[in-house]
Amino acid sequence: MNHSKSKRKFGRKSNEYKALIQSLACNLVRDEKIITTEAKAKELRPYIEKLVTRAKSSSVADRRVIASRLSNSKILSKKLVEKIATQYTERSGGYTRITKLPLRQGDAAKMAHIEFV
Repeated sequence: MNHSKSKRKFGRKSNEYKALIQSLACNLVRDEKIITTEAKAKELRPYIEKLVTRAKSSSVADRRVIASRLSNSKILSKKLVEKIATQYTERSGGYTRITKLPLRQGDAAKMAHIEFV
């Protein structure tokens, strides 16, 4: 049964789902904005916002958690801690913005643009 399960599955197994979200998070940190489907953007938002909140405190343990959630990329975790998180020191949440785009031409999927505010 699927009671009290809030995450979308995207037709993937749990490790595939984790890899998808990790990949989207890495791309968002690297490029600071990405275009994806609306459902994927909505699933990515809480994942990335929790990482930014951890990056604001910037302890050693938090840096290790951030690195593990960003595919153990030192470059991306350093960018998240030193560049992105420093912009949001006064902000207590709402670090990303999702903007809806027109439907995708091939399969009419709802598209969205997710970016850091």
